[in-house]
Amino acid sequence: MENLNVLRGKVALVTGASSGIGEAIARELARRGARVALVARRTERLEQIAAELTGAGLEAQAFRCDIRSAPELADTAERVTAALGDIEVLVNNAGYAHHALFIDHDTDDIEEMMLTNYMGTVRLIKQVLPGMRKRRRGWIINVSSFAGKIGQADEVAYSASKFAVTGLSQGLAQELAPLGIRVLCVHPTLVRTEMFTPEVMARMPAGGPKFMEADEFARQTLRALARGKIEAVIPATMKVPILLNALFPQWMGRNVARIKLAALRKAGVAIG
Repeated sequence: MENLNVLRGKVALVTGASSGIGEAIARELARRGARVALVARRTERLEQIAAELTGAGLEAQAFRCDIRSAPELADTAERVTAALGDIEVLVNNAGYAHHALFIDHDTDDIEEMMLTNYMGTVRLIKQVLPGMRKRRRGWIINVSSFAGKIGQADEVAYSASKFAVTGLSQGLAQELAPLGIRVLCVHPTLVRTEMFTPEVMARMPAGGPKFMEADEFARQTLRALARGKIEAVIPATMKVPILLNALFPQWMGRNVARIKLAALRKAGVAIG
C-alpha cells in the first residue's frame, strides 16, 4: 500500500473540476497537500473554488480549457507546467451524459460525446505521459462509469464512451506499471452531481442504489489509488451485478432491459 502523503507537493491536474466528482477529487487532493490545477470551461466557478482553497491555506489555480479541443489541451498542459511545475498526477474526469434511446440520439452529439469523454482523456494523457516516463513516476486516474461495465438502454452512446475509457485504462495500466506510473480506472454508480437533473431522474428506475455524495466518492477513489488498485467500482457492492454480467450476460441483459424499459415507459417514452 502506498501512503497518500507521497502526493504532498505534487502537481495534480483535474479536468471537469468545476463541479461534482472533479471538484470533490480536486478538493481532496488539495487537502492532502497536492498543488492542484483546476481545469474546466466554467472560469468563474473554477476561480471561486481556487479562491476557497487558497483561502484555506491550500494550493490551487484555475485554468480554463475546452477538453474537446486538442490545441487547448496542449496549451493548458503547458500553462499548468509553467505555473505549478511538472504534472505528476492526472485526473481525467471531464465528460457528460445524454439519456436518449439510440434511435433518437443525434449522431453529431454521439460524436461529440466520444470526443469529450474518450478523446479528451486520450489527448491529455498523451500530453503528460512523456514527462511521467522521463521521471519514471506518475499517477493517472480515469473516471469511467458503471455504464462502462454494463451497457444500458437509454444511454447507449454514453456506455460506449465509458467502455472505451475502461479499455484504455486497463491496457495502459499494463504498459505503464513497469515504468513506475500507476493507472486507476474508477467506476462510479450513482454520485450526486449536476448530471442527474429532474429530467434524467424521471427516466431512471426507482428503488435502485442510493446516491453517494461526491466527497465520499473522492475519498474512496484516493484510497483505491493508495492501495495500488488498477480498478475500483464505487460503491464496492456494485461489483456483484458486474460479476453476474460477466458470467451470465444474456440473463443479466434481459433483467437490466426489463427494469430500464419499464422505467422509460412509465416516464412516457415511446419505445416502439
